[in-house]
Amino acid sequence: MPFSSNPINPSPLQSRLKRHPALFGVPFLLIIVGASFGLQTFTQTRYDLHDQKVKQMSGEQALGLDRKKKKFDIREEYYKLSAAGDQDWEPKRIARPNDFPELGVPPTEPPAKS
Repeated sequence: MPFSSNPINPSPLQSRLKRHPALFGVPFLLIIVGASFGLQTFTQTRYDLHDQKVKQMSGEQALGLDRKKKKFDIREEYYKLSAAGDQDWEPKRIARPNDFPELGVPPTEPPAKS
């Protein structure tokens, strides 16, 4: 065999990992968990700055809206709606197709059986 899976002189690290795979897995998991806790402060800072920026913008917008805001008056709204009803329009009925019965009225002819 030209390429065997077992080397002639295996390194001591390779043979030790073959016998005890936890020697590789446990440090790897510790690094992953440690990095997660380490990056937690940076992530929290990022979200705090974003939240602060959003609060600052909403405060400026609230100040701008208060100056331009018109006071609500129910009588004024009533007069607007009543004036809109005086427009020139007339409800017209559209002819219904023959196969559709009138709504709320029972059909005069029995349904056709096919």
